[in-house]
Amino acid sequence: MEKNPAIVDLHQVDTIYEGEKIPVIHDINLTVKKNDFLSIIGPNGAGKTTLLETINGILSYTAGKGKVFGKQIKKHKNSIRKHTGYVIQNFEIEPRAPFLCKDVVMSGRSGKIGLLRFPTKKDWDIVWKSMGLVGMIDYANRAVGKLSGGEFQKILLARALAQEPDLLLLDEPFSNLDFSARNQIEILLNRVHDQYKTTIVMVSHDLTFLPTRCNRLIVMDKGSIVMDDTKDNVLQSDLVHSLFPKGGKQ
Repeated sequence: MEKNPAIVDLHQVDTIYEGEKIPVIHDINLTVKKNDFLSIIGPNGAGKTTLLETINGILSYTAGKGKVFGKQIKKHKNSIRKHTGYVIQNFEIEPRAPFLCKDVVMSGRSGKIGLLRFPTKKDWDIVWKSMGLVGMIDYANRAVGKLSGGEFQKILLARALAQEPDLLLLDEPFSNLDFSARNQIEILLNRVHDQYKTTIVMVSHDLTFLPTRCNRLIVMDKGSIVMDDTKDNVLQSDLVHSLFPKGGKQ
């Protein structure tokens, strides 16, 4: 058995939105190993979110081969999602929504619990553990609509962690957060990566704020992967300087 098996393995993958003719991402070759922590960077419209959605089986690729956890994505996407936490970008909720924080986090357990079944003590223990990990236990009975941006981002992360994921996909987890909230989220991601050996794939548009544990950068442009290297090598490259002329922000 391979010592460090591939968690994600994409080979010459194209993904086209329904009704369109031109692939949003094309000829994608990507291997993510267990316990990798990598960030996908690139200009707006480069295909970063589409790549995450392809990995998670939300969008079906139209060419190539794709596996996650050694399983073909198209055939096993529901099974794959049970072990994949996904925090989407710019998730919004109505301020008057009656949902409590603890119930939002519990919704992350739905794939484990199954239909028409109620949470057990074990499920609630996992919810409390996830909320404790992100420092939000005291907010359990607070309505999510009353949270700040940073607090809500922590709840979404706790929801993903409640799935007990082997793979964590994060789309712009630092977006619209102030410096203090960004630091807190970075500490949480480093902790999750260290303590749980979770494989993390993160999309970012801001090169000035990448988690210290991030050991690899994928650079995308115009739907293709144009560079895949260590963080230091990528950040020092002429390519990245040309794609991010404003000093690391898009």
